[in-house]
Amino acid sequence: MRGLSRASLAEVEERFNAVAGSADLGSLADELFAVADLFDREHGLRRSLSDPARPATQKAQVVRGLLEGKVSNAALETVVTAVSVKWSGSGDLADALERLGVVAAAAEAEAQSKLDDVEDELFRFGRIVASNVELHRVLADPAVPAQAKRELLGSLIDGKVAAPTLRLVTQLVVHPRGRSLDRGLDEFGNLVAAQRQRLVAVVRSAVELSEEQKRRLATWLRTSYGRDVHLNVEVDPRVLGGFSVRIGDDLIDTTIAGRIEEVRRRLAG
Repeated sequence: MRGLSRASLAEVEERFNAVAGSADLGSLADELFAVADLFDREHGLRRSLSDPARPATQKAQVVRGLLEGKVSNAALETVVTAVSVKWSGSGDLADALERLGVVAAAAEAEAQSKLDDVEDELFRFGRIVASNVELHRVLADPAVPAQAKRELLGSLIDGKVAAPTLRLVTQLVVHPRGRSLDRGLDEFGNLVAAQRQRLVAVVRSAVELSEEQKRRLATWLRTSYGRDVHLNVEVDPRVLGGFSVRIGDDLIDTTIAGRIEEVRRRLAG
């Protein structure tokens, strides 16, 4: 988010932080996801509640009438604040609520000492889906009913991953909101990592890295970027040797395959 929406998001986050402390974080995440999805479906309602010309008190009254008694006080106060501030576009309102749902799920994982597990599980789920064409087709197909997708996810990962992981994956699969599953998993993974102010690095190596190699690489990246870095390591024989590290738009490529490709580019030029 940029400009006006970024400032508004900061204000909503401040209110969220003030009310989330005593809430059931898993339920709060589900409630914020549900409201974001409601605003996505009901375009007229979303436009009305994000209209900067409409008085904030009036919009807050509409939300209270719509949600009071149906969601927790923490969710209600977060949504009331969200409709009371101004957004650059109406879609930013739903985006902000979904983002805070992810933050609530990440806080739930941290409270359960499972934040590392959730980061790893989101990454591994993405690799599994990417390697299974039929699974990817079913999960990404808008014609497949939401309940069928929920049941498929339940059979695949329920009881095998942390509860916040299942919650986040279900949100992405059932309510993609215009994103590919890969992009959604990256977005959610970065938000989960940000719970500890960490960056996420995707490491591709021809062979599995030892724990000592991972520790040294993480230390080097932390020194280079000034922040802790969570490593998602992907074994890929195509890299031939060495490894590559991608953090956001930054790519550090020491692979033999990368060097060969660089030579090819230079020769072609």
